[in-house]
Amino acid sequence: MRNDQRLAGTSSAAAFVTTGAESSAAAFADGLELRPAAEKDREWIGRLRHEVYARELGQHSPNAAGVLTDELDGRNVYIAAFRHGEPAGFVSVTPPWAGRYSIDKYVRRAEHPALSADGLFEIRILAVAPDLRGEMIGKLLMYAALRWVMAHAGRSIVAMGRVELLPMYLSLGLTSTGTAVRSGAVEFQLLTGDVAELVRRTLREYGPLLQDMRPLVEWGLDVPFLPEDESCAHGGASIEALGRRFDTLDAHRDVVPADVLDAWFPPSPTAVAALTDGLEWISRTSPPVRAEGLIEEIALRRGLPEEAVAVGAGSSDLIFRAFRGWLDASSRVLLIDPCYGEYAHVVERVVGCRVDRFPVYRRDGWRIDPGRLADALRNRYDLVVIVNPNNPTGVHLDAADLRAVLAGAPAGTRFWIDETYMGYIGAEQSLESYAVTTDNVVICTSLSKMYALSGLRAAYLTAPPPIAAEMRRWTPPWAVSLPAQIAAVSALRDPAYYAERWAQTAVLRAELAAMLAATNAAADVSEHVDVSMHVDVSESVANFVLLTLPHGGIGAARLVERCRRQGVFLRDLSPLSPAFEGRTVRIAVRDAASNARVAATVAEALRVPLGVA
Repeated sequence: MRNDQRLAGTSSAAAFVTTGAESSAAAFADGLELRPAAEKDREWIGRLRHEVYARELGQHSPNAAGVLTDELDGRNVYIAAFRHGEPAGFVSVTPPWAGRYSIDKYVRRAEHPALSADGLFEIRILAVAPDLRGEMIGKLLMYAALRWVMAHAGRSIVAMGRVELLPMYLSLGLTSTGTAVRSGAVEFQLLTGDVAELVRRTLREYGPLLQDMRPLVEWGLDVPFLPEDESCAHGGASIEALGRRFDTLDAHRDVVPADVLDAWFPPSPTAVAALTDGLEWISRTSPPVRAEGLIEEIALRRGLPEEAVAVGAGSSDLIFRAFRGWLDASSRVLLIDPCYGEYAHVVERVVGCRVDRFPVYRRDGWRIDPGRLADALRNRYDLVVIVNPNNPTGVHLDAADLRAVLAGAPAGTRFWIDETYMGYIGAEQSLESYAVTTDNVVICTSLSKMYALSGLRAAYLTAPPPIAAEMRRWTPPWAVSLPAQIAAVSALRDPAYYAERWAQTAVLRAELAAMLAATNAAADVSEHVDVSMHVDVSESVANFVLLTLPHGGIGAARLVERCRRQGVFLRDLSPLSPAFEGRTVRIAVRDAASNARVAATVAEALRVPLGVA
């Protein structure tokens, strides 16, 4: 048997192998289903695993029960394939939150730098039923594993590949560490690979085939069969309820858009009046080319020199312009992990920088430790990005602590500090005035979320005058629309209105958190819910709460899907960082009635038995 074409079983991440039968997608996809393995699937998985790895390959000794299991099974994620309802094969993934990997039995990760990075997943076991080898099942299982890892913010994989298949693995983008491992009668090479690149290579080679199979395969994973685009994954799926061409705008009244952090309240009445009173004229009139009036208003209201301010059509506009001007493929960047996903997208996928991550942890309340951050800066980065208060963790780093970190940083390091949600903390915590006195600190402030102007797109940055001047040179004419300029100026002139709304947001946030936490009390008296499956609810300092699901229950993606069917949209944070372990959902604060609907919908979704979609 040629194992490179008739995949018997492998502890590797490579399974897309050319076969002559690929000309008929329909033939391969006929009756094919892929989904996460259920508890009832564990028996046949253990038997197939024993057949392949014990009897066929000799990696393990056969046993009388004919079932192969080990202590990692409870921590692994299994993706199963079925053909016409019958078991066809499986692949297992060990995520970083499992605590350890199978490779730890064979190598010391500390001796392999590629194995010490955050976001490392192990593709551990792949087996296909003997009578189905040589078909697309093994290939699709591996593809499913890579898509699942990407959906949980995996950045690299490790696998043990059989030495006789090494050329195939290397051709698919995996890299050998040069470390040989023997297990039973099988010799392996330790392999690593960049997840995004492996998926891109797969799509380049097999994209048309996968497109043909897309409508044919019953795909039960909580991740799209094909990547939808190359842009950053944001919330905002709720906007889809309005129709792609906005044909059903009235539908927004039936939807709770708690998946985005847009304000729950309307803009200042003065801003609304300024727009509606002159809407016809505003719509057909070009805006001031450089938004000088908006810059003057920002400088006046914030106590800043005008030459230290530059504006843009939202923070993303500023991020793209600044980073593409400052950075290139040789630049080193440090990101807080987790943080707003646009930053990783721009520095890694748009610019192609060398990126390190400064992890914050759930066990520490997601707090950024200033001493540990100061130590990390000794590695000398070209750019360090800090979102403060952080999104999506909702935790704030005190201004005095942050200033101390900035003051002690190595010369030549530039800091980009995103203060989109600083209004919820207080103006005294902003570093805008401080940034003007430096030569390396830039503060980015969105007017979208805090001022209820998300649909209009307006933001500004505060920087040392030479940097602000550079940004203004890079700004195209008419970058900020006339409606956005008018509304932003009006909003900035009404601080009392917004202060009242921000205070009310804090009250609504506490009420929402309490209603979600009450889900646990309901579970205690329910005969359908395991009382050990309690959720954890934490308030942010901004306009959202985090809900973390327990191990052993449904994941964040499944909860989001269940709620979406009821018109309640939540944000699965899994794609932002492995630190969320596929278990954390972000829920934006809405008005009181909508918050009550969110809590009731979440409670109902959690009462559905685990095995039910």
